[in-house]
Amino acid sequence: MRRNNNQKSGSISMFSKLGLAIVRAVDGLNEWIGRTVSWLTLIMVLVTFLIVVLRYAFDLGWIALQESVTWMYALVFLLGSGYTLKHDAHVRVDILYQRCSRTTRAWIDLFGTLLLLLPVCGLILWSSWDYVANAWTMGEGSREAGGLPGLYVLKSAILLMGLLLLLQGIAMGLRSVMTIIGAPLDSGKG
Repeated sequence: MRRNNNQKSGSISMFSKLGLAIVRAVDGLNEWIGRTVSWLTLIMVLVTFLIVVLRYAFDLGWIALQESVTWMYALVFLLGSGYTLKHDAHVRVDILYQRCSRTTRAWIDLFGTLLLLLPVCGLILWSSWDYVANAWTMGEGSREAGGLPGLYVLKSAILLMGLLLLLQGIAMGLRSVMTIIGAPLDSGKG
């Protein structure tokens, strides 16, 4: 019986180490991407200020400059969604969740991840693949004269969003399983 418990403990330990390595790698990737694209918010403010000054003080304007703000916003939203999920900052209906024990919250997170998040990520990846591929095939650019070329590159961020959310969902699911089985965890989301 002791040998069985030792084998079980060894399996949990091995799973814990592998799971923790995956969680840390995914968390690190989304943390880096989130912090990097967050700088675009400052640049958006500065470019918007520049657009307003040029338009009202000098009666100048460029479509490409205006589109760049939209592109930056799209990149912050799309590429920052994995970071947002990592920090549990997405909108959540939280009537009972906070009152639950840590293990019960882990079960809720696991089921939510398996039944909602991962299928939605799969749907995003599957449904946007042709959309992005067609944009690349056409070499799609702005519809506006003087707009930004390379819209296909921006559209590729849709696939990256699906992938980053999928990876963070896997990390979230692993973290939940590790909590449920009592495997040691680091501080988690920070």
